[in-house]
Amino acid sequence: MRGGLPINRRAVFKLRQVGFATLGWVKIKILLCACVALTLLAVANRNRDGSSSLMGWTGDVASLDLSSSPRGRYAIVMNTWKRYDLLRKSISHYATCPRLDSIHIVWSEPDPPSDSLKRFLNYLLQLNSRKGQQVELIFDINKEDSLNNRFKEIKDLKTDAIFSIDDDVIFPCSSVEFAFTVWQSAPDTMVGYVPRMHWLDQKKGKDKYIYGGWWSVWWTGSYSMILSKAAFLHKKYLKLYTDEMPASIKEYITTNRNCEDIAMSFLVANATGAPPIWVKGKIFEIGSTGISSLGGHSERRTECINKFVAEFGRMPLVPTSMKAVDSRNAWFW
Repeated sequence: MRGGLPINRRAVFKLRQVGFATLGWVKIKILLCACVALTLLAVANRNRDGSSSLMGWTGDVASLDLSSSPRGRYAIVMNTWKRYDLLRKSISHYATCPRLDSIHIVWSEPDPPSDSLKRFLNYLLQLNSRKGQQVELIFDINKEDSLNNRFKEIKDLKTDAIFSIDDDVIFPCSSVEFAFTVWQSAPDTMVGYVPRMHWLDQKKGKDKYIYGGWWSVWWTGSYSMILSKAAFLHKKYLKLYTDEMPASIKEYITTNRNCEDIAMSFLVANATGAPPIWVKGKIFEIGSTGISSLGGHSERRTECINKFVAEFGRMPLVPTSMKAVDSRNAWFW
């Protein structure tokens, strides 16, 4: 019996070693499976946030402020031109956003909107609006066809915040709500998704500038403008644009059919002395390419910037590299 004890102890020790090793591998496998599961869940949530939101999903909005105060909601000002299919898609989508108060359609076509179009758009609005939410649809009719119309003052606007948007781009409601929250923290500045940059033209010397498109922003990480095709701004800037923007600039915009977004960036920067805020967000292009795809676009925008600098008497745009990101949807922050 005594002679057999060492052998038994060695056997027991080996069994324990095997058991511990097996248990360790089991733990590792469980940990790996958990990591894979969490990764798949995160990807599913991101896909749901990006694509399903176009069908009405808006993410977790339980903590959102749904008050009726001017600061608690926002109005959409949508620029459109003879693209009724895009108008229908945009209104159907944005009607699902939680803190939307009203949609104002900037109408500059020669003929007024038909009664059938109004009825159908209102039907879509009521069909897709959240339960208990009353969203008003208003057509702002303009006699003159001008890009300045998108910044005309809106009388009796109930909200302080305006989400200026084109009819051919769609953002998930969760992204819009996050940008609105960012704007609430800095209501005097422009907050949006499409940044652009200006550069000092070294060849032409002082007070001559170059327009920098998306690739300039991507390369440097800096920007000085947020385009109004997708941006939040305070309603007071509509009145300021209507009453104070130099007539020569508005005439230039009407004639050249370009640069109203740059003019608004100049106006806000000149009033605040502060840069805009770029917000990270997913963008879905639902229309055909616009004027930015035409040849010579950057050159025309450069001409606009220098024209506006001359009219303002200085360069008001302020460069920055800050970017607002929703950390709840970020992998690392």
